[in-house]
Amino acid sequence: MTDKAKPIAIITGGGTGLGQATARQLLADGFQVRALGMDVEEEIAHPGYSFTRFDVTEETAISALAADFEGVEALINAAGIILHEGKEFGNDGFQKVMEVNLRGTQLMSFAFERALKARRGAIVNFASMWSIFGSGRNPAYSASKGAVESLTRSLAVAWGSDGVRVNAVAPGWIRTRLSVNAMTTPERAGPILGRIPANRWGEPVEVASAVGFLVSPAASYINGVVLPVDGGYSIA
Repeated sequence: MTDKAKPIAIITGGGTGLGQATARQLLADGFQVRALGMDVEEEIAHPGYSFTRFDVTEETAISALAADFEGVEALINAAGIILHEGKEFGNDGFQKVMEVNLRGTQLMSFAFERALKARRGAIVNFASMWSIFGSGRNPAYSASKGAVESLTRSLAVAWGSDGVRVNAVAPGWIRTRLSVNAMTTPERAGPILGRIPANRWGEPVEVASAVGFLVSPAASYINGVVLPVDGGYSIA
């Protein structure tokens, strides 16, 4: 049952990794969380939480979902994929990554525009350290996250006068399934850690805390920011 007294957060990719960590953070912050995604890592037993299997590239399903909400305080676009073994250098692989990471973010944002404006809500998109750098291994992932950064700034300008703030986080090397290969391969892990001024991997809760801040009243005058959460990797 929906508690109308609590703010509502929609989180794509909310069943795994950084999306699930964000769900836990926002629940602790007093939100009702509607998590959407294709997979679940751990079940969250909380009266304010629900998970729905959902594909962020399905435009009709997104429109139907958005129609169920009169107002939304927070939209977190955390759904994303990365393809390894050179698959992003093929046209099909490249398109698949762009479809989920960029178009999924765009479709959700456009669909929930009305509901966000009704509550003067906030969007937090998931960019990446690869929004800044090129990736010799994953060109589609890098390109999609660069585009998410640009989309974030564009929507911040477009919707700011309606009270909707649009920001993004840009996670670095965080302990998630997406990073496990690099972290467990010594020839890659050593140089990466050597570049991070914090001298350690990040934890999902540290990204989730940043998202929690960006959707909170404490960030009420922050709009169009892409916040690195990378231990200083991007400036080293």
